[in-house]
Amino acid sequence: MSTHAPLPFAKMLRYRAEAVPFFLFMGLFKILGVDRASALGGFIGRHIFTRLPAAKIAYQNLAAAYPEKKPSEIDAIVREHCDNLGRLVAEYAHLGEMTFGPGGRITIEGTEHAEAAIAAGKGVMFISGHFANWEVMPAAAMYLKYDGALVNRPPNNPYVAAYIARQRGLLGPSEQIAKGAAGTRRIFTLLRKGKSAFLLVDQKTYEGVPAPFFGRDAMTTPAPAALALKLGSALVPVSCERKDGAHFAITIHPAIAAPSSGDEEADILSITKTINAEIERIIRTRPSQWLWIHRRWTNARDIEKMQKMAAKRAG
Repeated sequence: MSTHAPLPFAKMLRYRAEAVPFFLFMGLFKILGVDRASALGGFIGRHIFTRLPAAKIAYQNLAAAYPEKKPSEIDAIVREHCDNLGRLVAEYAHLGEMTFGPGGRITIEGTEHAEAAIAAGKGVMFISGHFANWEVMPAAAMYLKYDGALVNRPPNNPYVAAYIARQRGLLGPSEQIAKGAAGTRRIFTLLRKGKSAFLLVDQKTYEGVPAPFFGRDAMTTPAPAALALKLGSALVPVSCERKDGAHFAITIHPAIAAPSSGDEEADILSITKTINAEIERIIRTRPSQWLWIHRRWTNARDIEKMQKMAAKRAG
């Protein structure tokens, strides 16, 4: 029985209206098959997404991150970026068909790093960012039979969220944990039992800590660093690269060290900086395949919001 409060009637109607074109496109993408759907998604991305306001955000973010690049170079990255996003959307209809092994669509390298971290028995946080089709990365854990859960932020639209959760369940861990305080407590429990959690750590959080990211401070979640210090859990970066259409290469990287000096606040910041540096390093290998449309860096409105939140916590 659901514990969620029923939606107000007007909001329910709005969500349903918003979901109709989404499901029509998912139906079309399903009929087309994975390769043609991905290609169509890329076409839509290049010719429609590039005209949307989000593409302007991507251009601004890229120009700030790569001041040495010419406008034409930034335009080219934005175009490739929108192609990738269009493919990603189309591929939601086919997540259950993303297979591993010979003849499959996904390859995995670096499994020895995951095995070493798991063998330590203190839990593993597989940390990553919004690379290529980030939805296929948790599937590596399932394919390799790692016991754990996926941490995510569901879409606001409950009908779209339910569909995406079902699709994720076809490929990734059966347990999906929503971000937030309750989610952090659940991650703590899993790690303490020696299990794993898959987290995307590259998004802005108003209650994070400022850590350098492409030369500018970005508010970053301190939770992975704090949990690593408290439980001794491993921090293992994972990346995904789109190789050719709907084919991907997943790489598991060496674990990030989480040394403790006894100064918890300083240690959390130091580890978080290292995490950001690793995410940035991965992005720089294929910049067009990261989520540049996200407002990752703090602006004046964000600062005002954070000040209000701090004042509210102070009572």
